[in-house]
Amino acid sequence: MPADRPRHAPPDKLSVVAFSGMFDQVHYAVVVATAAAAVGRPVTLFFTMGALRALLRPGEDGIAPWRAMAVSEGAGDGDAMDASFAASGVATFEQLLGAAAELGVRLMVCEMGLRALGLGRESLRPDLNVEEGGVVSFLNDASRHGAVIFV
Repeated sequence: MPADRPRHAPPDKLSVVAFSGMFDQVHYAVVVATAAAAVGRPVTLFFTMGALRALLRPGEDGIAPWRAMAVSEGAGDGDAMDASFAASGVATFEQLLGAAAELGVRLMVCEMGLRALGLGRESLRPDLNVEEGGVVSFLNDASRHGAVIFV
């Protein structure tokens, strides 16, 4: 660790890879990113593979695909878990995404992940500022004194 940076110093940036296709895990990745941004930390949230469903535009029925995402333990789906969170006073997924946008969290989506799932830019939510980039772009964006989390 450089001499100009004390051991107890928090990371100067948070870079989060949301990989899991499980709703509760993606929800928590957004919780961590939003919390870091709320305390003044720059944050990049990089979605790939199964987690990409969280940023897909609603279908013709108006329902967001994240609502059908499985949860990691027990029965149910993202819709049921999100309703449970709302009833418990926990921020819903849409509230978190809105807060992330307001707080300046950089949302990136993996170009390779999109191609692997047969998706294009037109599949992404139009209401969010989502950048396309690759793993190299994500790593170049990360800070040498930051933290990288993989969810």
